[in-house]
Amino acid sequence: MNEILFFGSNKFPKLFKNEQDSITKPIQFKFENENENENEKQIKQISSGYFGIIFLFKNGKAIEYLKENNLKQNPQKIQIEENIQKVTVGVQNEAILTLEGNVFAKGKDINSKNPNEFINISSLIKNKKDRIIEDIVSGRNSIYLLTSNRNTYGIGSNRYGQIGYKSKKTEKPILMMKNVSKIFSGNTSFHVFLLNSNQELFGCGYNYYGQLGLGESKKEISIKKLTKIQNIPKGKIIDIQCGNTYSIMLIENENENPKRKLYSCGFYKYNGLGKNQNIYEFTEIKSSLFEKNDNILDFSVGNYHTLILTEKGKLIVFGLNDYGELGTGDTNNQSIPIQIELPKLRFNEDISNYHVLCAYYNSFLYYSPSSFSNLEEDLIKLFERKEFCDISFKTKNGEIIEAHKLILKYRLNQNEIEIEKLQEIISKKLIKESNQIFEMIYSNRIINPKLYSEIKEIINSNEKIEETMKRIYLNENEKDFIIERKEKQYKFPKLILIMRSELYRGMFLSVTEDTSNKVTDYSELSNKSFQIFEYWIYSNQIKNGIEITQQIINEIKIGIDYFQLNQTNPNLVDLLIKKFNNQN
Repeated sequence: MNEILFFGSNKFPKLFKNEQDSITKPIQFKFENENENENEKQIKQISSGYFGIIFLFKNGKAIEYLKENNLKQNPQKIQIEENIQKVTVGVQNEAILTLEGNVFAKGKDINSKNPNEFINISSLIKNKKDRIIEDIVSGRNSIYLLTSNRNTYGIGSNRYGQIGYKSKKTEKPILMMKNVSKIFSGNTSFHVFLLNSNQELFGCGYNYYGQLGLGESKKEISIKKLTKIQNIPKGKIIDIQCGNTYSIMLIENENENPKRKLYSCGFYKYNGLGKNQNIYEFTEIKSSLFEKNDNILDFSVGNYHTLILTEKGKLIVFGLNDYGELGTGDTNNQSIPIQIELPKLRFNEDISNYHVLCAYYNSFLYYSPSSFSNLEEDLIKLFERKEFCDISFKTKNGEIIEAHKLILKYRLNQNEIEIEKLQEIISKKLIKESNQIFEMIYSNRIINPKLYSEIKEIINSNEKIEETMKRIYLNENEKDFIIERKEKQYKFPKLILIMRSELYRGMFLSVTEDTSNKVTDYSELSNKSFQIFEYWIYSNQIKNGIEITQQIINEIKIGIDYFQLNQTNPNLVDLLIKKFNNQN
């Protein structure tokens, strides 16, 4: 059952047919057709701009509500064949990221000939090695892509230099920066920030109001090249949300209380800063509402308003309120942070799975629990198998906990530093609490709120499994199972085979099964068929450059049955047949 609270403009689009155009207090949103399969699934994400709102479900399907010229507000299913993982909506663009790492987008600055038609923009990237996309972010009229190689591309409007390109717009992705860890922008903003792996921050785009935080001397209409942001507040940058004329940054310092604080810069007039004056460098937003024993869980920035959700369940708001988008019960603007009253939530005991979203003139608070997949259950089983344990943790009393390093890296975003941080945490805990921490890390379930608060930042619950597995695949030391074909050997990590094949899942998770690196002969498959299998297992895509024949299709059908290959929709055979028909 979905829980979605809504407040603000009910006009573009009109989500509630029997309500007035401005809804000033949070009310429960319900889909009209509750019996439709998509609407029975749990919400994964909501993204909204000025003209449309997209609801993404955990099953990889999405529906869209649009403002249309004839004022019809009926939801439309988004017709993307691949499993959708993320959606992002700007003012005049939309983008969809699929499980396969493809990005489909539409908008007048993306596809001027057919602005309402989704096109695959990731396939337009010149460097073919950068065509697997990990994340997408919308600006007002532009879209930013983060590749699996940690490179960032921009496409769309460049009116204010927001993609660092010489022309006013581009309908092909342009490389902006390499070695990027995160992209920050906003659905109403003409500016963008890029964070590299060294926590160095760069920005470009519209800066007339100082929204890039470069200082008053750099107050310019356009910053057309990525420029390093100096004087960043001390600590780790967790998030930056961009409004039309301002930006808000979330910083974490482990040794401070509260650990997380907000900093803003830009134009104060519409009160989105939480301050009463223009600020040209990131400056702390102070309020008695930010308690020392409470921390910021989530926050969001819209056109000119801001929502903040804390771990204690406080919803703190400030900014423009012309349509009731602050949920205060009126339409009075709020220049400083205030707390609003929320209706009783069904999942109050699980506040960590709530999210806030600021759209252009409206707002959402919604419940979206982290996924707990069969793969993760299998990883826990694998973790419990002592023969797979290859890293030790010492508790406060000197007791030893053994764990599987590869699984820890999967859960901790492939980060050795986070494993070291975990070692430090365990060294201060007794065995009972330590076991709780490991159970929480492996299952992604909350065991104890205090413990969860302490280590939640080293748990990346949004990590996409297949992309993680591909990164494991690229590490030569972690290819630990050999499949032999005639004269050639192929090395696969067991975790990928567990995920993709029921045959190997049963083999590796069987308690009685020999755990050595078995060698299996698949000489009955032709080389081309096996190459297709190998590529599909890692990427869920068909390898380019291989001519599909009926013999290959027949071999693949046999191979799927033998491997007991887990498939997505559309499945491998259907795609091969489609490609075969196109060749002929």
